[in-house]
Amino acid sequence: MAAPMAEATGHEQWSSRLGFLMAAVGSSVGLGNLWRFSAEAGQNGGGAFVLVYLLCVVFIGIPVLMSEYVIGRGSSKASAVQSVQDLAGQSGVSKNWSLLAWIGMIAAFMVVCFYSSVAGWVLAYIPKFFMGAFKGQNPTQIAAQFGDLIDNPKTVLPYFTAFVILTTWLVSRGVNRGIEWASKVLMPVFFLLLAGLAIYSLVSGFGTQVEIDGKTVNASGYALTWLFRPDFSQINLSVATRALGQAFFSIGIGSAIMITYGSYLQHGVNIPKSAAIVALTDTGVALLAGMAIFPIVFSHGLSATSGAGLFFETLPIALANAPGGLVIGTAFFILAIFAAVTSSISLLEVSAAWVIDKTGWSRLRSSWSLGLLMWLVGSVTVFSQKFFGFLDSTAGTLMLPISGLMVVLFVGWRLNKAVLAKELEGTSPIAIMLLMFQVRYVAPLAVSVILVSGILEKYFGISLFG
Repeated sequence: MAAPMAEATGHEQWSSRLGFLMAAVGSSVGLGNLWRFSAEAGQNGGGAFVLVYLLCVVFIGIPVLMSEYVIGRGSSKASAVQSVQDLAGQSGVSKNWSLLAWIGMIAAFMVVCFYSSVAGWVLAYIPKFFMGAFKGQNPTQIAAQFGDLIDNPKTVLPYFTAFVILTTWLVSRGVNRGIEWASKVLMPVFFLLLAGLAIYSLVSGFGTQVEIDGKTVNASGYALTWLFRPDFSQINLSVATRALGQAFFSIGIGSAIMITYGSYLQHGVNIPKSAAIVALTDTGVALLAGMAIFPIVFSHGLSATSGAGLFFETLPIALANAPGGLVIGTAFFILAIFAAVTSSISLLEVSAAWVIDKTGWSRLRSSWSLGLLMWLVGSVTVFSQKFFGFLDSTAGTLMLPISGLMVVLFVGWRLNKAVLAKELEGTSPIAIMLLMFQVRYVAPLAVSVILVSGILEKYFGISLFG
């Protein structure tokens, strides 16, 4: 089925629906699933945050993700920019709507540059754990090792470089032999590792009694209650905004990735159903990661809300001197690298598809040229945490929400109805009506709230919700 589609569109296609789903899930599942989701939950009401997050994924995340797939497959172009220009022409509206793809593409490249720096930290920790660098050390000494790593960029640079080379090589191999192949190999191993670690963590935690808030509790029981039993009094507009922001961040909306991946998708694959599978699988991974991490954290009386430190400080402290901790700790960081690779290749592919379409260069030349640029920009983030923070805040607070807002406005209000009907073929009329209501009204309002609140809080120190 893939070959005829490749002839019809003039560019590569996923070899199967499974290959597409693996790649799309791999793009969504990243380092953020392994710490950011749980840190946000800990800071915003635990189970209350999880409940609101699930509602955001179902009623906002899935419709927006569907919109990006519609743009990608609805055009005959591989790059996100040219996909939007093509559909704008078909719809009789300004081609300036392609700005949404430009913003998303540039944001994706900015993200992959600093993301690779974080991946360099993860790679550096694999031999550390395997060689027992944390064994016999106290929490202060273990935490200091992470600080020493950040303060010594020359130590990180080789690991960062190795990750950039791996990412670039996989993208240079193409959609089928590179991106799809890597996702098909890495994601099943990732799921098995994560499930195994969750089982280990839960079993160990059920045998551990700890004192939390003056009460003696079972570590795993407390972790599960914390994640899955909502305290409705904790739900407010601030929690809802944080949950919605995490949904966009985790699924990968606004970065033009899913427009690009949608362009490789064969007709006959149901877009709303695929969007639901990807978004819900990504959410399931975040919850499973919480079940793998937090019984260990609570077993040792450690903080659940330490962000990046959760992975690079808290887990080493918890596992360094535990039975089997060397193996489990090494497995955790290998797991993180698998997640990082499948996300980084999708981030770089957005730019690669544009360069190939725009210049006519071969995929090999396009990929390695971008890989060199990625290394040059990313190297600055290795040596400068200030520049790292600039890329992170500019892409996350401004560019991704703006692109996401433009996506739903374009699909909801400007896209040719015939194109929309064709791409949603096979979906029930009631489902289409509900989805389009969310795309036209609910999602734009929600994204606008994220955008405005993020700008006010980040740049003016003003919190809309206290």
